[in-house]
Amino acid sequence: MHIGVFSFNTEYTLRIDRLAKAAEERGFESLWVPEHTHIPVPKPGEPADPVTGMPLGGTKEWFMPEEYRHMADPLVSLGAAAAATSHLKLGTCVCLINQHHPINLAKAVATLDQLCDGRFIFGIGAGWFEEEMAHHGVAHKTRWRELRERLQAVRALWRDEQASFDGEFVRFAPSWQFPKPLRREGPPVVLGTLDSPFARGIVARHADGWLPLAFDLEATRKSVEDVHRRMTELGRDPRTLDVSLFFLNDELQTADTVKRGQDLGATRTILRLPVADEATVLKTLDGYARALL
Repeated sequence: MHIGVFSFNTEYTLRIDRLAKAAEERGFESLWVPEHTHIPVPKPGEPADPVTGMPLGGTKEWFMPEEYRHMADPLVSLGAAAAATSHLKLGTCVCLINQHHPINLAKAVATLDQLCDGRFIFGIGAGWFEEEMAHHGVAHKTRWRELRERLQAVRALWRDEQASFDGEFVRFAPSWQFPKPLRREGPPVVLGTLDSPFARGIVARHADGWLPLAFDLEATRKSVEDVHRRMTELGRDPRTLDVSLFFLNDELQTADTVKRGQDLGATRTILRLPVADEATVLKTLDGYARALL
């Protein structure tokens, strides 16, 4: 079982290059960072956030944890992490692919993949925050269609000498774009989703890996089995799917939890680090290293 760590990557916690170096020194396999391009200010009277369940009332303009407003750019951050490390894998958990134009995103990812010598893992998601995606011109109801199409366009730019695309949401004429990723197919693409039959179908058809949010490991076990069954029906080898359990909840995980994750077929556990000062983050890293590595 590989053990990775996740940081909300704000400007008031341990800086990403120092965190990456510390994680590598302690023997962690990977470092993961999230993305929100921005958080729209809620309008008075709007309902509670559908994911966090936090009310809009209380303090002024507050409706989700503060760190969601303060996430740094993930690809720029991982470039700094790459420069500070030599073998630590670097992943997005997740990049909101619909909030980028595929031409720009393909170049940024390929550049990062070159600079980190192929250590990048491209975790992507369709997003959940309707107001945020609407500012990017993305409709909530079409977000999964857009994700599939934008990923296809990105892969075409990585793969083809002269790439073109003519889709519902993305169009561009034959174009050169370099650099290419180190592998022709590009870095591994892992899909971060909430657990639903629809999402499992997307994973089975399109993803090299899956980042299920791990809240109920027994439910996750059944979902992994379902994805494997769907992959087999599609003619894909389920043994090729890299399952990374992502523990987003703000509590320390135990060796028993990690063992249960391994037993259900996961190849990686990603553990959330606190949004705190340097000493607190390093203390948590040290605790996990002693218990799990």
